[in-house]
Amino acid sequence: MRKILLVTFLLLMALSVGLAAQNPGSSAPPAPTDKQTTDTKPIKVNVNVVNVLMTVTDKKNHLVLDLTKDDFRLLEDNKPQRIQYFSRESNLPLRIGILIDTSNSIRERLRFEQEAAIDFLNSTLRPGKDQAFIVGFDVQPVMVQDYTDDMEKLSNAVRGLQAGGVTSLYDAIYFACKERMLFFPPPEPYLRRVVIVVSDGQDNTSEHTREEALAMAQRAEVTMFTISTNRSGAPGRGDKVLRYLAEQTGGRAFFPFEASELAENFQEISRELRSQYSLGYVSSNTAHDGTFRNIAVEPVEKGLHVRAKSGYFALSP
Repeated sequence: MRKILLVTFLLLMALSVGLAAQNPGSSAPPAPTDKQTTDTKPIKVNVNVVNVLMTVTDKKNHLVLDLTKDDFRLLEDNKPQRIQYFSRESNLPLRIGILIDTSNSIRERLRFEQEAAIDFLNSTLRPGKDQAFIVGFDVQPVMVQDYTDDMEKLSNAVRGLQAGGVTSLYDAIYFACKERMLFFPPPEPYLRRVVIVVSDGQDNTSEHTREEALAMAQRAEVTMFTISTNRSGAPGRGDKVLRYLAEQTGGRAFFPFEASELAENFQEISRELRSQYSLGYVSSNTAHDGTFRNIAVEPVEKGLHVRAKSGYFALSP
């Protein structure tokens, strides 16, 4: 009897093993392999690198292109920082916003400004790599052409601008930076975001203030170049505004006296965009408090001038 029970038990065990082999899903999970036992979830380390693009010129305002990181001192809120990354940047993808004042005050010069802007885009934009958008502003900013590298679309948008109304300069800057330059997180970490403003700087209708417009540009990591349309022969309040906005974001302000100089200013901007340095550092201030941190980049050699953004906003809590 015991032998019969033993044979029956062995037959049942063999049958269950056979069924399990035919239905692997019904069996217990296989033992982990060596690879499975050693794999772990990736460890994410949040390293907050502050990137600074800068232009260096000599006493004659000529671009200086042969410097190394040892030629600079870096301060954040007056505290020395260690430059950890440094390179000459001449090939970064560009995201360019051209903001053209179409108020009544520039009516006589609008056509020349349009052609100069188109020439600039023709000589600067690299299809497949760079993109630009066009905003016209008088009473309010209007997106007349969104991001594209299609020169025909950009040219048609610029030429379609018509003069009329008052000036909302600050609203235009705020709108362009917030809606088209500010990305969280950036879709591409290494982009050069540039806003070129063609205006007399006389804002008389914006809902946003100058400081609000500047803060939005700084949050979006935008460099502003400004070209004044003031032809009075004397610096005005608007010129001071344009200079301030450019200097605070690491750009440059241009004050052409003759309309014919406008094209030269655009080409100078194009040259600067291909002749900058990039440095990066991890701030010694590790607080995520959302405050504005002041940056100063100083050349070691006397006689050199550095144009870079004045600071950045730390990450929020």
